[in-house]
Amino acid sequence: MNIFKNLLVLCLMSIGCTSSMAEEKPNSSFTVVPIEKVNWEKLNSARGDKSPQAGTLWGNRKGEEPTGFLAKFADGFSSPPHIHNVTYRAVVIEGLIHNDDPSAKKMWMPLGSFWTQPKGEVHITAAKGDSNIALVEIDMGPYLVLHEEDKFDSGERPVNVDPSNIVWLAPDGFKISDTSPKIAYLWGGISKDKSNGTFLWLPKGFNGKVLVNSPTFRAVVIKGQVNHKSYTHNDLMPGSYFGSIGNFTHAIGTKSGAILYIRTVGEYKLME
Repeated sequence: MNIFKNLLVLCLMSIGCTSSMAEEKPNSSFTVVPIEKVNWEKLNSARGDKSPQAGTLWGNRKGEEPTGFLAKFADGFSSPPHIHNVTYRAVVIEGLIHNDDPSAKKMWMPLGSFWTQPKGEVHITAAKGDSNIALVEIDMGPYLVLHEEDKFDSGERPVNVDPSNIVWLAPDGFKISDTSPKIAYLWGGISKDKSNGTFLWLPKGFNGKVLVNSPTFRAVVIKGQVNHKSYTHNDLMPGSYFGSIGNFTHAIGTKSGAILYIRTVGEYKLME
């Protein structure tokens, strides 16, 4: 059974998935995908109308590259027991999600929860709420849904983290307070050549910059609204994505408090 844990750094596993996507490139340095321009398709076409929907943010879950996509579930959805050929990480954006052993008691994860699903492990996924959306990412595809009889032990173990167990710290250059930005380390290594995942909490009325020098920088709005000032779209709602390659400065602001999930290689610098 998955166990809720306090954590500071989780050195976890891989993730990825998806195919068609609406992508806007105001210039060659960065990409913005507002959630209202995401193209949705069946996540598992073999299940027909019972399949969850998938909307690609980056990559291609049917290919071999790293991928991030949104998974949308109907209220009351529950999958049959199954496995995946790749490990994935996920974050709840809307609604309540349960992901665990088929025999486990329902443990509903709310908005802002983080979980991992190891490859080869039998599990089910269920959803409860009028709107249920999660971000899913893999490090390498393709992302496949396979029968439980194909199970295997990869040596990895699942982790479920409730928002109440997230450990928030002050980013470099800031002091920890209720009105200052906060960062939470979720997985990976914070060094120039290591991939890692973090949550970044931005307070109401924040206006600042995220300085990046990385082969890949990917940010998904988990909660609140974020204004990307290098892009003409007024507000990026939960489920929206922006990313960049190389040396780039993202000028962002918030009207209300917001949480970003950020996947990158190396570090990024937040400045007001």
